[in-house]
Amino acid sequence: MPQTDWFIPLVMGGAFVIIGIAVLFWGKKEGESYYNSLSAHTDVREFLEHSPLRPEPTSLKIGGWLAIAIGLVMLALAAALWLWG
Repeated sequence: MPQTDWFIPLVMGGAFVIIGIAVLFWGKKEGESYYNSLSAHTDVREFLEHSPLRPEPTSLKIGGWLAIAIGLVMLALAAALWLWG
């Protein structure tokens, strides 16, 4: 196995971790803006009954955690290839 086989999972793992962190912050920002818009309405109960809750902020956060987990696994794989390759 060539000595550079660890480099590809290292770069991909780093990219997944960076993208995961960015998506986590994006989900947090989306959630805050949505709940701030809810608090600005005078009759929040009527607003909640007539509009469905948006699942996007939660799904962005879950996707961010998944991307971070995949990235960490790929970084561990790169470390294993580097040490034992």
